[in-house]
Amino acid sequence: MPVPQRGQVLLAMRDALVRNLEPLGKVVALEMGKILPEGIGEVQEYVDILEYALGLSRMLNGAVIPSERPGHYMLETWNPLGTVGVISAFNFPVAVYGWNSAIALVTGNGVLWKPSPTTPLCSIAITRLLEKTLREHKLPPALCSLVTGGSDVGSALAADSRANVLSFTGSTKVGRQVGQVVQGRFGKSILELGGNNAIIVAEDCDLDLAARAILFAAVGTAGQRCTTTRRLIVHESVYDSLIERLIKAYGQVKIGDPLEAGVLCGPLHTQAAVGVYEETLRKVQEQGGKILFGGEALGGNFVKPTLTRVSPDMEVVKDEAFVPILHTMTFKTLDEAISINNNVAQGLSSSIFTKSPETIFKWIGPSGSDCGIVNVNIPTNGAEIGGAFGGEKATGGGRESGSDAWKQYCRRGTCTINYSGALPLAQGINFG
Repeated sequence: MPVPQRGQVLLAMRDALVRNLEPLGKVVALEMGKILPEGIGEVQEYVDILEYALGLSRMLNGAVIPSERPGHYMLETWNPLGTVGVISAFNFPVAVYGWNSAIALVTGNGVLWKPSPTTPLCSIAITRLLEKTLREHKLPPALCSLVTGGSDVGSALAADSRANVLSFTGSTKVGRQVGQVVQGRFGKSILELGGNNAIIVAEDCDLDLAARAILFAAVGTAGQRCTTTRRLIVHESVYDSLIERLIKAYGQVKIGDPLEAGVLCGPLHTQAAVGVYEETLRKVQEQGGKILFGGEALGGNFVKPTLTRVSPDMEVVKDEAFVPILHTMTFKTLDEAISINNNVAQGLSSSIFTKSPETIFKWIGPSGSDCGIVNVNIPTNGAEIGGAFGGEKATGGGRESGSDAWKQYCRRGTCTINYSGALPLAQGINFG
């Protein structure tokens, strides 16, 4: 099928999602636990990436490379790899699949989706819509296949050489194992793992702007985004003023039913996560930190978003806890702040709040943040689909969604065509 025709199929998928935007958003909210506006926003993100892939269907291209030999033509080719396996996580049960599926399909691949075992309804609802669209275009529904189950299913998919590419979203611990298995069979893996993301607040920033951003970055999705802000690194001269603003803002956060209007923080996804929340706060206190706000489990899977006061060298700060706990700390110089930001194993998202061009360009340069996402004056979360999403170090190095992430779903070829009738060799070699 010509690539522009693939784009028309993706457009029909987009339209099917738009027609069902609110019902699908409610399924996400009910099954995952995020508030309804975020559930609808997640489905919208899938809509956005389908629109992006539609644009790609008219733009995918390679390069023509100058040949050193007369009468020769050199170019790149990009062909589909075959089957893309997607193992997605509970926290974004629709969007992460969407990133992979839309780009995999427009580049000519089929997709096999293994969702989190705790969010199967989201995946079934989405797959049913895709199946109907594929049938309407006289295409096999197996192009968007689904298999549900636990870790045994994920392990089998990682080990299967028929999965030419495997996208895995999850913990660094499991991602390391998945990466080793896929590499062991010389497959391609796209790993989206832990974050432990930080925001730096410089002394010259707009504190009201920073406070609003931090609230969403740390409390949104009940702290269960890969890009949630876990560490807040604040210049010592503005620390007290910022914390005062944050405590006031945290005190106004409504916790409860994610479908209820006005609720900003729904439940944690599992009871085990509540245990992680309580254990993390115990470690904070054992290691000499303080709880500035929150620190309470509220019953069921509900917890109070929490602010702590720590020092950056504490072990509890270096381990990502997938709960709404924001560790705050101070710095004196920009170099110190950047060092604190970079001094964790993960490297997904980061942001700095400042008005200084000098600070901005140092932050985004070679001596700045070592993360895959390097923001300025916006939160660490809420990434747009147009840029490549992913991180460095123990975040896995994978890139999904926009920019040139589509190349990971293709077999790259370098093709040299000789139309000269002669046989000159490269590097001027004379072979008789």
